[in-house]
Amino acid sequence: MSVALVPGTYDPITLGHIDVIERSAQIFTHIIVGVAASAQKGSGPLFTVAERVAFVADGVAHLPNVEVVPFSKLLVDFASEVKANAIVKGLRAVTDFESEFQQASLNYHLNPELETVFIMATPQYMYLSSSMVKEIAILNGNISDWVTPRVQRALETKLTAL
Repeated sequence: MSVALVPGTYDPITLGHIDVIERSAQIFTHIIVGVAASAQKGSGPLFTVAERVAFVADGVAHLPNVEVVPFSKLLVDFASEVKANAIVKGLRAVTDFESEFQQASLNYHLNPELETVFIMATPQYMYLSSSMVKEIAILNGNISDWVTPRVQRALETKLTAL
């Protein structure tokens, strides 16, 4: 059985993330979408881990070989815990490559048996990021082409409360 881990903060999950997960689900027998707590990332995530797990679960509900699991430990340790033999990372523009390459090299050093597989973003999502979606939403822009309806409603509600 080939098990791949598709990790991310997913704050919030975008249709670009879902595209990478869908394409991974066609390659690997089982996919675990690892939702990272990432409290140390920037000023911290906008949404709680539980909210982000729910958004991801909603976005991938149509994929029978995908499960969503939160984590707050070193990625290679989490991968070992869930018995993943590969980490899948989406690559957008060339700017992603350098940081992802560095992470893959460090992960290989920590666990040489864990492969990293890169899936290129499709052109329609090549420049899409959760940060950009949040920024557009903060400025009352239309984000419906980039997130699920549930995420759109949650962003509108969360940003209205701020």
